Amino acid sequence: MGGESKDIMSSSSKEYPKLVERPVGKKIRGIYYDRLRQFDAGGQYEKYNLQDKINEGRASGDKWVSLEVYSPPDLTRPTFKDATSHKFKETHVGESFGPSWSTHWFRVTLTVPEDLQKKDHLEFQWDANNEGMIWTEKGEIVHGLTGGGDRTEWILPKSWYDGKPHVFYVEMACNHMFGNAFGDNIQPPPKDRYYQLWKADIVAVNLDARQLHIDYWIVGDAAREFPENSWESHKAFDVCNRIMNTFIAAEGSKDSIKECRKIAQEYLGKLVDTSKQYEGDQPYLVTAIGQCHIDTCWLWPWAETKRKVARSWSNQCDLMDRYPEYRFCCSQAQQYKWLETYYPSLFDRVKEKVKKGTFHPIGGSWVEHDTNMPSGESLVRQFLYGQRFFESHFGERCQTFWLPDTFGYSAQLPQICRLAGMTRFFTQKLSWNNINKFPHTTFNWVALDGSQVMCHMTPAETYTAEAHFGDLKRSVENHKSLDQDASSLLVYGKGDGGGGPTWEHIEKLRRERAIADTVGLLPRVKLGPSVDDFFANLEKKAAEGTEFVTWYGELYFELHRGTYTTQANNKRNNRQSEFLLRDVEYLSTLASIKDLLKDDTTSRKSKYKYPKKDIDFMWEGVLLCQFHDCLPGSSIEMCYDDSDELYEKIYKAGETATIDALKELGFKDKDDLDTELVALNTLPWNRTELVQLPIKSERPKYAIASGTTGAMQVSELTAATDRPASIKELEKGVFQLSNSKFQVLVEDGVITSLFDKEAKREVLAKGAKANQFVIFDDKPLYWQAWDVEVYHFESRKELKPGKSYAVETGPHRVSVTTETQISSQSWLKSTISLDATVDDVYGMITVDTEVEWRETMKFLKVEFPVDVVNTEASYESQYGIVRRPTHYNTSWDMAKFEVCCHKWADLSESNYGVSILNDSKYGFATIGNLMRLSLLRAPKAPDAHADMGRHHIRYAILPHAGPLDHRTVRAGYNLNNPLKLHRHPNPAQLTSMLSAIRIEGPPGLIVDCVKRAEDDEDIAVGLFPPKKGRNIIVRLFDSLGGRSQGKLTWGDLPVKKVAITNVLEDDLEELEIVGKNAVEINVRAFEVLTLKLQLE
Repeated sequence: MGGESKDIMSSSSKEYPKLVERPVGKKIRGIYYDRLRQFDAGGQYEKYNLQDKINEGRASGDKWVSLEVYSPPDLTRPTFKDATSHKFKETHVGESFGPSWSTHWFRVTLTVPEDLQKKDHLEFQWDANNEGMIWTEKGEIVHGLTGGGDRTEWILPKSWYDGKPHVFYVEMACNHMFGNAFGDNIQPPPKDRYYQLWKADIVAVNLDARQLHIDYWIVGDAAREFPENSWESHKAFDVCNRIMNTFIAAEGSKDSIKECRKIAQEYLGKLVDTSKQYEGDQPYLVTAIGQCHIDTCWLWPWAETKRKVARSWSNQCDLMDRYPEYRFCCSQAQQYKWLETYYPSLFDRVKEKVKKGTFHPIGGSWVEHDTNMPSGESLVRQFLYGQRFFESHFGERCQTFWLPDTFGYSAQLPQICRLAGMTRFFTQKLSWNNINKFPHTTFNWVALDGSQVMCHMTPAETYTAEAHFGDLKRSVENHKSLDQDASSLLVYGKGDGGGGPTWEHIEKLRRERAIADTVGLLPRVKLGPSVDDFFANLEKKAAEGTEFVTWYGELYFELHRGTYTTQANNKRNNRQSEFLLRDVEYLSTLASIKDLLKDDTTSRKSKYKYPKKDIDFMWEGVLLCQFHDCLPGSSIEMCYDDSDELYEKIYKAGETATIDALKELGFKDKDDLDTELVALNTLPWNRTELVQLPIKSERPKYAIASGTTGAMQVSELTAATDRPASIKELEKGVFQLSNSKFQVLVEDGVITSLFDKEAKREVLAKGAKANQFVIFDDKPLYWQAWDVEVYHFESRKELKPGKSYAVETGPHRVSVTTETQISSQSWLKSTISLDATVDDVYGMITVDTEVEWRETMKFLKVEFPVDVVNTEASYESQYGIVRRPTHYNTSWDMAKFEVCCHKWADLSESNYGVSILNDSKYGFATIGNLMRLSLLRAPKAPDAHADMGRHHIRYAILPHAGPLDHRTVRAGYNLNNPLKLHRHPNPAQLTSMLSAIRIEGPPGLIVDCVKRAEDDEDIAVGLFPPKKGRNIIVRLFDSLGGRSQGKLTWGDLPVKKVAITNVLEDDLEELEIVGKNAVEINVRAFEVLTLKLQLE
C-alpha cells in the first residue's frame, strides 16, 4: 500500500510492554513523607542511617589529646600572656569546671594517630556545653566555640597530619551562649553552675556524607513545604526516596553516598559545592546577609561580651576564607573598640576583611541602643561617636542605621539619621507586636519635622534566621509591600549571644539558590553584595517614581512596655548623667575660650584645657549604658553592678571637670565667705526660684535666686514676704496649703482639691484624688522585666495612707508628709510642697517621695485625675512632642496603654491644661482624664532583685492657663537641672560670657547643647587631623512644633564665621552674620539645627 512494511514486533525491549510485569501502587504520601525523616535523624535509626557515615574515624583519650588546665582565681579573665605563664595541671575529659562566670585555660597537646593521617578532613571537636575560644601556641585566636553541640569543631591544619605533638590552648568560659540559667534562659543565673567537659576528640569527617546531609535536608524541605499539589513538591519527594533506597541498597558505602549526591543534583544542579552557584545575572528577590547580633550586655556582663565578640568574629573571618561568596555585617562601634583594645591581631584581621569587602561595618551608632529613653542629644552622640569611629578606622561612614532588636523607635530617629549621614533604616522588632500586625515591609519613615528614611523590616521576621527553606518562603509570603517592591533582606546567623552564621547556613543557602535556578517556585537568593546595595536599589526605584508608602511618627512597639520603668536606679543615672554632661560641656566650652573675651581680666597665663578625653570617657560610658537591654532594665543583676560602677566613675569625672571649669571662670570654694553667693543657671532662659541656703539651723533658710543664664543673684528671704505660702490643719490629717496662685487640700495624704485662684478653676475632677498611690499585680505572659500587660489594670488597689503631718509651715515653703505602709516590707513617705510665689513665675506643686521597695511582681504608680478633656495627651520625646490617644477606640489606640515620656506629660484643652513633670521616670499612661505616672516595678527575672531597695523620686503638678506651651518645656528642664549655689568674687564680670549664647525669638526655640567642635587643634584626641582655630558647636531645636524665625546671638564672643552643620559637624551652609553678634535662623517644626561658630 505504498511504502515499506515495518516489523513492529521486533521493536526495542524498552518500548511500552504489552503485559503487566507486577502491581505498582501509588505511594501513600503520609507514610512516605514520614519515612524521609529516618534518613538523617537521630534516635533509634541513627546507627543505620546517614548520620553514622558522616564521621569515619575518631581518636580520643590522653594518648592523642592530652589536657592540662589552669583555673584563674576570683572569676578573673586573664589575657593569653598572663594565663599561659602560670603552671598547668593535668586534667581529663569527664571533669567538671566552674563556678558560673569562671574561666579555665587548657593546654591541649594533640597528636594525629596513623590511621587518621591519610584522611581528607580532620577536625578537633570540643564540647563542655559552654563557650570557649581556641588560641595558637603563639597567642593568635583561630576559632570560637559555642558548645552544646553547636560550633564545637575546629578544622585542623594539614601540617598537623604528621603524627607529631602539636600544642594549642582552649579558653573556657563557664557560661553558655545565653548566660548561666538552667532551662528558661531569662531566669536569674545561679552562681554555682559547673560544666562537664565531655568531648575532646580528633574526628575524621566524610565530607561527601556531610554534604549529602545538607542536600537531603533542603530537598526534603522542598518536598514538605512546597504546595502538596505542585510538581516541584512531588519531584523533591521522589528524589529523597530514591536517595534513601540507593543508600540502603549499598548499605551506605562511600560509592553509594556519591551516587546519592548525583541523584540530588537532579533537583539541585551541579554547582552547590562552589560559589559558582551565584554566578550569572539572573534577577533575585532576596539579599542574604550574615549577621552576628551580640547583645552588649543582657544575660551576661560586659566582660563576657568582649570575649563573645572575639569568638564570633574570628569564626566569621574563617568562613570568609572558606566561602568566597559570603558577606557579613556587624554593628556597634563599642564592640569594634573592645576588639581593637583587647584582641588587636584579630582586629587587624577584621580590618583586612573590611578592605576586601566581605566584612561590613554597619549601623553608625556606638551601640544598638534603646531609642525611647535617651535624650535627643544622647541619640545624636550615639551617631557622632559611632560614625567617627567607623570613619577613622575603616575609612567610611555608615549609610544604614541598623537596629533589629530594640523596643520601639522614637519619632525623631529619621531626622537624626539624616543629620548623621544615613538615609536608611533596618529593623524587625515590630513583628513581635502582640496586638496589631504592623502593615508594611518597605516604606518611608517620616520624622516629626518631615525628614524621611527608607525603612525595611525583613519579612522573615527575625534577625537570627537559620537560613531554612521556610525563611526564604516567608521572605515573599510575609512581604507586605509587594505592590511597590518584592525584594527583601534575609538576615541570618546565630545571635543575641553572638556566634553568627555557621558553614551550615551558607551551604543551605547555596542549595536554596540552586532550587530557585533549577526548579523555581522558591524566591531566588543571593549572598550580598551588601545591605547598602540592597537599600541603594530601593532608593533608585523611589527616585525613578516608585511611591513607597509613608509612616509618620513613632514606631510604637506593642510589647515590652514595662521597660519604661524597670531598674529605676539605672534610669535615674541615665537622666542625671545626661544633664551632668550638658553642664560640663557648656562650662568647659566657656572656660576654654575665656581668654578671647575683651573683659577677661585674668593676668595669669591659663593652663586650662578643654577636657576632651574626660568628656569622651563620660559620653562613651553613658552611650554604653543606653544599650537596648541595659537602660530598659532587661539584663541580669551583674550588668547593673557594672553600670552602677561605671556611672560612679562618670559622676566623679563630671564633678572634676565641673570644678576645673568653674575655677577657670573665677568661682571660689563654697566656704570662701569673702565672695558673693550666686546661683549657677546653665539653662538658656531667665529663672526665678526659691533655693534653700546651706545654713545649719532649726528651720530651713531660703533665698530667691533670680536672673539670666550664668551667675544669678541670690537674695536671702526674711520671715516676711509679700505673697507667702501658708498651711492650716483643718482637722486631723486634713491640711490646706495656699499661696497666691493655688489652694491645695490634702486629706489623708492625697490631694482632694487643687484650686487655681487666677483661673478660678478646680484642677481635679469632681470627687477625685490626686497623688493617689496605687499598686497593681504585675505578672506578664512571659517577659517579666520587659512586659506589663493590659490586664494588670484589673488588679488596681489604692494604697491606704498612714499618718500625715506638716514638716514646713512657711512663709516661704509649706509641706505635708504622709507615711504609707505598702506591705510588711515596703513603705513610702511622700512630701507635698507648695512654695511662696515670686513675681509672675508660674507655680507648681512638687512631690518628693521616698520608697523602700521590697515587693514581688507588683507595679507602683501615682495617679492624677484632672478636670480636662482631650482625646490626645502630649508627651515630651527627643526634640519634640508625641501625641497619643487617651481612648480605646481601636486596638491600635488600646495598644498604647503604657507609653514613654521624658521630663513631662500633658493633658490640655484649648484654654487650660495640666502637666506632670518628673526627674527620672519614663513610663506614663493617660486614660480619659486620668494621668498616671509609673514609679516602680518588681520583676524577678532576669534580675531577682530588680528595683529592690531605697528610691527617691521627685515629680510635680503644673496647672497652666492656656494650651501646652514653652512653660511646661522649660519647667521640665528646670526640675531636672536645679540651681546650684556657688561663690564668686565678681559675678557681674561673668554676665557677658555665661549668657553670651542666646536665642532671640519664639520661646519654643531651645539651645540644648553648647560644646567645642570635635577636631579643634587645641583639644583633638587624634581620630582625625586637627583643624586650626577654635569653634563652638550650638545645637538648638523647636520644641513645640511650629516653624520659627529668630536670631542666635553670642554677645562679646569674637565670632568670625557661622555655618549650619550636620550632627557630625560637617559644614553645610554658611550664614550671614547680622551686625556684629547674630545670625538669623529659620527652623521647621521640630527641626534640630546645629551651628558652628568659628572664633577669631
